[in-house]
Amino acid sequence: MSQINVLQIEEITLNQLHIHFESGDLTSFDLVKYYLDRISRYDKQGPQINSVLEVNPDALFIARNLDHERQNGKIRGPLHGVPVIIKDNIDTADQMHTSAGSLALQNHYAPQDAFIVQKLREAGAVILGTANMTEWANFMAYNMPNGYSSRGGQVLNPYGPGVLDVSGSSSGSAAAVACNFATLAIGTETSGSILCPAGNNNIVGIKPTVGLVSRTGIIPISISQDTAGPMARTVKDAAILLEVIAGVDSQDAATHIAPMQYSYTDGLEQSSLNGKRFGVTYEFCIRDLNEKQRSVFDEVLQLIKTQGGEIIYLDQISPLEKDGSNYTVLLHEFKSGLNHYLKSVSPAIGISTLSDVIAFNNEHKDNCLKYNQELLIESNETDGTLTSTEYLQSRMNDLEKTQNKGIDLVMNENQLDAIISPNDVWYGIPAKAGYPSISVPSGFDEAGLPLSVMFTGVAFSEKKLIQLAYAFEQASQKRVPVVFK
Repeated sequence: MSQINVLQIEEITLNQLHIHFESGDLTSFDLVKYYLDRISRYDKQGPQINSVLEVNPDALFIARNLDHERQNGKIRGPLHGVPVIIKDNIDTADQMHTSAGSLALQNHYAPQDAFIVQKLREAGAVILGTANMTEWANFMAYNMPNGYSSRGGQVLNPYGPGVLDVSGSSSGSAAAVACNFATLAIGTETSGSILCPAGNNNIVGIKPTVGLVSRTGIIPISISQDTAGPMARTVKDAAILLEVIAGVDSQDAATHIAPMQYSYTDGLEQSSLNGKRFGVTYEFCIRDLNEKQRSVFDEVLQLIKTQGGEIIYLDQISPLEKDGSNYTVLLHEFKSGLNHYLKSVSPAIGISTLSDVIAFNNEHKDNCLKYNQELLIESNETDGTLTSTEYLQSRMNDLEKTQNKGIDLVMNENQLDAIISPNDVWYGIPAKAGYPSISVPSGFDEAGLPLSVMFTGVAFSEKKLIQLAYAFEQASQKRVPVVFK
């Protein structure tokens, strides 16, 4: 380490990092070494969080080169020299594999960077490694534990390793950020896979509007719901990361309607909850909460009120409660999307279709089928063409109920700035709508499990949601660092 105290690096923000970079008392090379040492001590030894699946062998060289650029007056932006971990379903054209946690793709090297990885590299980020994840982004088996993959094993929740649920398929990304194994991480979400692990690991997660961030080069589940998004320890850092990865991609049609890029951080410090209107389906939200969890959510509502915000109770409005667990759309879209992605896999791997994945798992049952593969099989039974009446009607029904007669209707009729809920209660509706949400730490339950509040808005309302989430974060200050003994 240069001149900076090691303790100063834990929980360090992007703004603080660049102050140290500019003063010369910290280099990107030193920072990468620090994170690698911490990964070796706590991810693979000690509590064995098991969040990092693979380390980029070029990370130190990349960091050194970026330090050289800085010394010569070239600074690419706020991510220059900053270590980032990406989920294992995102392509990197380097010496790391992309496998979605599956042993069937354990030898797969992507031929080119995902669009967002290319943007990260151009911004000067150091791709430090890939994060372990729930296999196939938790679209493999009905009883698959959160954070488990046949390739990587089980990710643990750092606030209660082996006891508390790590949650969601971006569990490795969330745990790595919570543990200070990297400054930032990228997760992906179809339904709750950024928001829920962010909540259970006491960090911030942003699930963007579908189309704000490119999906090109990401192993898919659903063309209608998938998105990548930032995971960070603060709202501002997550917003900065979102600015970098957002943008139009000619290969992803969903991005063509996204608004022109602008800063999500301009004026952020002046954000306020005062005068803002927040909708909540209170009885629905607290239905499955225990007493402590309900108390924490009540504290969230009270804090918003003391900050000048207004709570609008929506319990008579039924569209926001009818989510269910209908997998029809996902089952059809997964086969179609995965078969298309697998065209990029080298023929030498022997995996070119979903049928090949299923066959591989059957041939290696002891290692691959600890929790079965019902979802893979059910998806493979669809026609793969997205032409069935069942699929098309389900897709149109989801859009109508969650957009026009759901979130749009409720927010417009009640003049809401956002809808709020306990994180793991209500993510499915905005997921089906393709609408944005942000998870922010809100406290802990009696078992020590981190809790969070989710802010949801209409399409492409990220800037407003970030401002609201930031104002709440600054007033609540519920992020608590992981402490390893």
